Amino acid sequence: MPPLFQFLTILAFKIFVCEQVDVSIIEVGLGGKKDSTNVIKEPVVCGITSLGMDHTEILGNTLGEIASHKAGIFKPQIPAFTASQCTEAMDVLQEKADELKVPLKVVAPLDHNKLKGLTLSLSGDHQLTNASLAISLCKCWLQRTGNWNKQFQDNDWEANLPEAFLRGLSTARLSGRAQIVCDSSSKSCASSDLAENSSGDLIFYLDGAHSPESMEACAKWFCSATKTENVSPAILSPSAYDVERERKVWVNGYNHQEWGSIEEFNKISKKILLFNCMEVRDPQILLPQLLSSCASSGSYFSKAIFVPSMSTYNKVTSSTSVIPSRTSYRSLSWQFSLQRLWEKIVHGIELDSLLDKSNKVNGTDTLPPHKFLYEDASHCRPSDGRFACSTVFPSLPLTIKWLRECVRENPSLRVQVLVTGSLHLVGDVLKLLKR
Repeated sequence: MPPLFQFLTILAFKIFVCEQVDVSIIEVGLGGKKDSTNVIKEPVVCGITSLGMDHTEILGNTLGEIASHKAGIFKPQIPAFTASQCTEAMDVLQEKADELKVPLKVVAPLDHNKLKGLTLSLSGDHQLTNASLAISLCKCWLQRTGNWNKQFQDNDWEANLPEAFLRGLSTARLSGRAQIVCDSSSKSCASSDLAENSSGDLIFYLDGAHSPESMEACAKWFCSATKTENVSPAILSPSAYDVERERKVWVNGYNHQEWGSIEEFNKISKKILLFNCMEVRDPQILLPQLLSSCASSGSYFSKAIFVPSMSTYNKVTSSTSVIPSRTSYRSLSWQFSLQRLWEKIVHGIELDSLLDKSNKVNGTDTLPPHKFLYEDASHCRPSDGRFACSTVFPSLPLTIKWLRECVRENPSLRVQVLVTGSLHLVGDVLKLLKR
């Protein structure tokens, strides 16, 4: 038997042939040059998205080395398009294109004016570049296959995008990337998928970012999506802040910004990080990138929860019960190392021995009390082993159950949970939320 990805690639090609599809979009699984999908000798058109430091253990430790693998999908004289790249990567792509006589074009981010007032359904500024690349690839395919004149002969391409393109750009969906889901168990949620300015008791912001570049994009999106969700100052006296001018105050674990009058608010918002990453990733790059990008936008996490993914070691079931009847707890040493790193970033001190001694999670009896979510951040004293800013949970189902209990116990609480670091983690959360 071939390896799984090779098998899936062969199976996909078999299905495409049997179903006689009009067009197939083939995305590489890893790199490009030696990827299982790279067996098509004469594709209609090739595209390369923004490159980042991903899969470095296989593709190389520089963007130039990674670009060399990506350029492996170029075929002689076949048109290719790429998003804007750094000079190091672009030089490699261009060199390979010149060698194969490939007409390589760099696409610019999509001009908002071409959307005719519509909004891209995929959030994030980087999606303007992705949209532009998709448009260029589609137009090239239509032209080279003789379908452009058949369908859009009367369309002024330079002035207006075809209606079909606009419809696709405004309705496209990609689960687990800049996705907002309101937990259906929250009574105040009117719908499961929320717009950026909606509110609910328990809202999950999911993005499977796992590289430095994607983590920065994830942070920018999260901050933008939550910026209108102001927190309630009702628990504080007016003297604790100045309602006339913007300021940031760290009190009781809440970040208060751009307050108006007390009467304007009826929810207490808490930003929570739910994080895990594979051990081949480098959390010493990912977590600081996330924190610094959020801080630059004035957003701060009240708490951080580290939890193992399910799909990497346990089948994700479709059971109606949140907690499997027999929960198997794996070693949480990786999650504790993530917590140690988080506390080091937050407090600026080494906490290895303290955390190893003070955090032993073996089951539900050692889960933090609900007050952990909204207790005073001043309780966080690393010197005596108390860590009110982060925790490790033994399983993802227990985490979801605990978060639900917290918001049910306090209906005035709005919990905004950023789930990131791993597509495995994001997929598992979506499965548990019935998405």
